[in-house]
Amino acid sequence: MPIVDNAVYVDGHRITDPSNLSETFEHMRNHHGMAWIGLYRPTEDEVAAVAAEFSLHPLAVEDALTGHQRAKLERYGDVLFAVLRPARYDDRTESVAFGELHVFVGPDFVVTVRQADSPDLAQVRARMEQQPELLRMGPEAILYAILDQVVDEYAPVTAGVENDIDEIEEVLFGGSDAGLSQRIYGLAREVIALHKSTLPLDDMLQRLLQGSDKYGVDIELQRSLRDVLDHVIRLNERIVAFRSILENALTVHSTLVTQRQTDTSLEQNDQVKKISGWAAILFGPSLVGTIYGMNFENMPELRWTYGYPMALGLMVASSVALYVVFKRKHWL
Repeated sequence: MPIVDNAVYVDGHRITDPSNLSETFEHMRNHHGMAWIGLYRPTEDEVAAVAAEFSLHPLAVEDALTGHQRAKLERYGDVLFAVLRPARYDDRTESVAFGELHVFVGPDFVVTVRQADSPDLAQVRARMEQQPELLRMGPEAILYAILDQVVDEYAPVTAGVENDIDEIEEVLFGGSDAGLSQRIYGLAREVIALHKSTLPLDDMLQRLLQGSDKYGVDIELQRSLRDVLDHVIRLNERIVAFRSILENALTVHSTLVTQRQTDTSLEQNDQVKKISGWAAILFGPSLVGTIYGMNFENMPELRWTYGYPMALGLMVASSVALYVVFKRKHWL
């Protein structure tokens, strides 16, 4: 169902649950209340109906319908348009899934267009309805609560990413590197995407705080926004640290792989040298033995008294000479 929740609030209290958008607009006008409309993957006609009632800017409406927007905050007259990129950590796949949330904030209305299950806006609404004094502060208070929820939901995401980094460090220095570079690179891409989602929040909250005096935002709400800003600053610092660790891990892994390949190559070279050395040592005796071991009669030196001892001595002398040479070269 595209319309997840739809209510009108007066003096911080929910006064009615309209069955459709037309009733919402009617109750809002009759009671001079504030409408809070939650849409989940709405149709173009439903967004058009809301846009016509609240005079939403066509460019903002187009962004909400098209999706795949970067996190940002824009103002069209007296209407704020915010795009948020909430995230959720999937324990089963050990990966980060990103959503998209569009929020229209006007003088007497809030419209949320959600494209994914995260964030849990039902939890935000329940919290706000339990705090009517907060709801009395108007639509800006709802925007604060949504921002606070989105930032809070980043906590389990960063915890999951940190756990993945710890596992990578264990494998990195454990000697097993099968597929490790691919995992480091994949996690680094997730961290970069996470940073792109959280980094604009700093500027968004700064702008909200700078404009809070201009639009008469309650001082307590300003303090709450500063608290969210503090969380965002710490969150971004943590993500920057994640990026640095992963970049260093990729560098260390490349160095370790190169070192292992070099050690293997040197070991193979030593083995080749030893084989070559023994082959050279055996070559001399083999040559002498082959020549004088043939059944030829026309070899006068074999008839000498010391013919065979000389051949045998030549074999031994050549072997010893080659052994000494290769030993000095540390090939044996």
